[in-house]
Amino acid sequence: MSDAHQAEGIHWTEVVVPLAFIVCAGWLVWHLPAFTLDLIPPSDQSSFDRLSAQFQSNDVTPNLGGLFGGYADVFDWLALILLPVLLVIGVRTVRRAPMEFASWRAADRVSVFVGRVTMGLIAVLTSVMLYEVVMRYVFEAATLWANELSMWLAGFVFLCAGVYAMQQRSHIRIFLLYDICPRWLQRIFDCISTFFILLFAAALIYGGYGEAFAKFYRWETFGTAFDPPIPATIKPAVLMVVSLVAVQAVINLISDWNAKPVIHSAADDIDQEELDHLRAIVGDEGVGKLDVTRGAIQGSQVRKD
Repeated sequence: MSDAHQAEGIHWTEVVVPLAFIVCAGWLVWHLPAFTLDLIPPSDQSSFDRLSAQFQSNDVTPNLGGLFGGYADVFDWLALILLPVLLVIGVRTVRRAPMEFASWRAADRVSVFVGRVTMGLIAVLTSVMLYEVVMRYVFEAATLWANELSMWLAGFVFLCAGVYAMQQRSHIRIFLLYDICPRWLQRIFDCISTFFILLFAAALIYGGYGEAFAKFYRWETFGTAFDPPIPATIKPAVLMVVSLVAVQAVINLISDWNAKPVIHSAADDIDQEELDHLRAIVGDEGVGKLDVTRGAIQGSQVRKD
C-alpha cells in the first residue's frame, strides 16, 4: 500500500465528509415515505392515506411542496443526489490511520469510510445524550425524543461497526488451533469460515427479506410519542450490513491468501506506536521511557520487599 494513503494527521475531509453524509442520510431516512408515495405508492387507499398523513405530520419542510408535484421537495431530492456523491468522495479521500490494518482495496476503502461514519454517529449519539441530561436535570424539561433517537442511532452504530471490524480483522476469533497449523491448513480454515459467513448472510437475507420489505414499505414506527421509524429502517439495514460484511469477508480472504503466517499473542492488543507517541509527549517532565505498567510496578515492589 502506498504511504500516500496513510494519514499522518486528521484531514478536514475526515470530519466534514462523514458528517455531511450523516446529515444527508438522516434527512433522507426521515423523509423516505415521500419517495414511496411518489414512486411506488401503496395500491390500497387506506394504506396510502395513512402513509401520507404520517409523512405530512413529520415533514420538516411542509410548506415547500413537492418538486415534481408529488411529496418529495427540493431538499429531499438534494439529499438523495448528494448521498451517493458524498459516498464516492468519502471513499476516494479516506486515508488509513497508522494503527489500522494495511489493506487498501476498493472494498476496504468503503468499509473504512463506513467506520468514519460510525465514529461520527457516536459523536452525534453522545451529543444527544448530553443534551437530554442537561435538559432533564438542569432545566427540568426532559425531551420526548432523545431516548428513542439514542436507541435508533445506537442500532446503526452497532451495525456499521461490524463492517469496519470485519475489514480490520478485529472481530472475535479463537487462534489456539489456528496458530499451530501450517499455512496451507490455515487457508482451508479461512475458506471454511468465509463459507459459513456467506451461508449465514444468504440465510438471513432469504429469511428476513419479506419482513424487512414489509416493515419498510408500510413505514412501521416505534409506537412512542416521538414515534421514529426504527423497525422500518433497522430491519433493512441489518440485511444490507450483513451483505457488506459477507463481501468484506471474501475480500479479506483474497487479500490475506498470500500473507505470511501470523502468531497471535496478548501483545497484539498493545499499540507500540501509541506508546512511543505518549512517551514522546511526556518526555523528561514525566515518566519518559520508564516502564510504568502494572507488572513493572509490582515487580519493583517485590524487589524492594
